Amino acid sequence: MPRPPAPPYRGEPEHAMWHYSEDPSLSRFAPHVPATNPTAPPLVWAVDTRHAPMFWFPRDCPRGCVWPAPATSPADRERFFGQTAATRLHVMESAWLSRMRSCRLYAYQLPAATFRQHEVGGYWVSEEPVEATGRLELDDLLARHAEAGFELRITPSIWPFWHQVTRSTLDFSGSRLHNATPAPGRPGA
Repeated sequence: MPRPPAPPYRGEPEHAMWHYSEDPSLSRFAPHVPATNPTAPPLVWAVDTRHAPMFWFPRDCPRGCVWPAPATSPADRERFFGQTAATRLHVMESAWLSRMRSCRLYAYQLPAATFRQHEVGGYWVSEEPVEATGRLELDDLLARHAEAGFELRITPSIWPFWHQVTRSTLDFSGSRLHNATPAPGRPGA
């Protein structure tokens, strides 16, 4: 069963399926096996509007996105969100700041008809090829975070934060963490 969705954000558009890329020339999306999971079946992956902000980063940028869930303890809510009015906290490493500032993303809208919800909340998959029905160009990703009402934290290393998050009662999503600065005492972590 999928986890509960992340909280809504300021200016959130209607529910839709999206694929984010720095490539402006995409139009057709064919099922593929992810390089990180060679035993998985070939699928087309999409993210829904509610969870799309997890992709408002350069593709390879390591990031952690967290939000309170119904099961989040009062102590964790206070520890992570007690000093902010934001309902989501996104964290990235300072080494990626210049790429974040210059990144131009393309959000490809995909037709929802062939997609089914994946067990990981916010993700959707299709076994069939799909054609994009539209494309939005996104720049100024820092402003996009601010306009959505998120707290974007920029830190030298994501690991101290991430190790705390994964032991908490928050819901979270981490992406491209293998590209993060190695954690102290954990080579290549």
